[in-house]
Amino acid sequence: MRMLLDIVRQSLATLWAHKLRSFLTMFGIAWGVGSLLLLVGLGEGFRSGQAKELANLGQNIMFSFSGRIPAVEGSTQSGRLYHFTYQDYLAIRDESKFISAISPVLNREDIRAVSDYGSTNGQVFGVANIYNQIRNVPLGTGRWFNEEDNNERRRVAVVGWELLKNVFPGRPAVGSSMLLNGVNFDVIGVLAKVGQDGNNGTNGRIFIPIETMRNLFPLKTENSEEAISFINYRPVTSDLHLRAKLELHEIIARRHGFNPKLEDAFEDWDTIENSQRVAKIFDAMDWFLGVVGLVTLGLGAIGIINIMLVSVTERTKEIGLRKALGATYRNILTQFFVEGAFLTAFSGGIGLAITVGFVTLLAMLPAPEGFDTPRIVPASAVAAIASLAIAGIVAGLYPARKAALLPPVEALRQE
Repeated sequence: MRMLLDIVRQSLATLWAHKLRSFLTMFGIAWGVGSLLLLVGLGEGFRSGQAKELANLGQNIMFSFSGRIPAVEGSTQSGRLYHFTYQDYLAIRDESKFISAISPVLNREDIRAVSDYGSTNGQVFGVANIYNQIRNVPLGTGRWFNEEDNNERRRVAVVGWELLKNVFPGRPAVGSSMLLNGVNFDVIGVLAKVGQDGNNGTNGRIFIPIETMRNLFPLKTENSEEAISFINYRPVTSDLHLRAKLELHEIIARRHGFNPKLEDAFEDWDTIENSQRVAKIFDAMDWFLGVVGLVTLGLGAIGIINIMLVSVTERTKEIGLRKALGATYRNILTQFFVEGAFLTAFSGGIGLAITVGFVTLLAMLPAPEGFDTPRIVPASAVAAIASLAIAGIVAGLYPARKAALLPPVEALRQE
């Protein structure tokens, strides 16, 4: 043990005697470790930021909009617009096996909201009471409407956070009333702000029961009796999202008399599929950034090997003298191995500490929407440590072995 401590002390003295060279070599390793952790952390920041953006909609949300179908059955040259209907929604709700929750959405943007304190043109959504289990509509105060509100066509409304500025500026909205195109509605709930900067569309909407909406504010477009704007739904599990989409297409196509495989008949937005696609992109980005970081780290390790080989060449006579005085192969091997391993471990630790401190500092700053600040990813930290271990072994062992194998007489002859 004493001999090992002497070797460590001598190795540190040698490194200190060549401070500039040791510093530059250590800087290369520290830079490599920092690059690896920071680059992968940036990729993860993008990934988590995009995941939060999708989460503002809700978890595993799917949208389906009506498209165009042949005006004449079997014809591919003509087409006409059609509408989803409320009866389509009821059929899907009652027949589907792969959909866990579904809500029709009847959307009007030409309805004026007026209170005693202000007015605005609001986007009014008529939805089922289960809508808040599909989409992200967090309540700030009050309550969401229930099945009785819908069945009895009660004139109640839940308003978005943004609308309070114009309709109820500086005043409590819950318990108050407002007019929607001249029809009185009681405000029973106010949504909390959705999204980091509050620019999510949900903040500017007014939600009322679907039956109330159908009765008072149906769609005005041609042939739109019983029509709804689109359908929101969630599959039983995310793995079944394609089965759920196909099931919905088949039910609607059967009811409207067309082939469910017609490409133009539906417009779908599948957030599950989008999430999977984005995840693949960020996985590729993580691998790319990780490889770039590992290459940088590898270059630092090559620098250590080079410096240790130079050190062996410069100290050839010293090695010969030590071996002539009784130093063993193991003593010489250990000394140079310790020098290389110390350079690698110490500089890697510095790089890790600086990166952790930098990432912690960034975490205190506000992140732009759609992006989270970088974070230390455990997998990349493990990869950095493993790479450092390999680099340390190679950087210390190869030059050390070369030094230990020098014959004492040949080493003493070197000038």
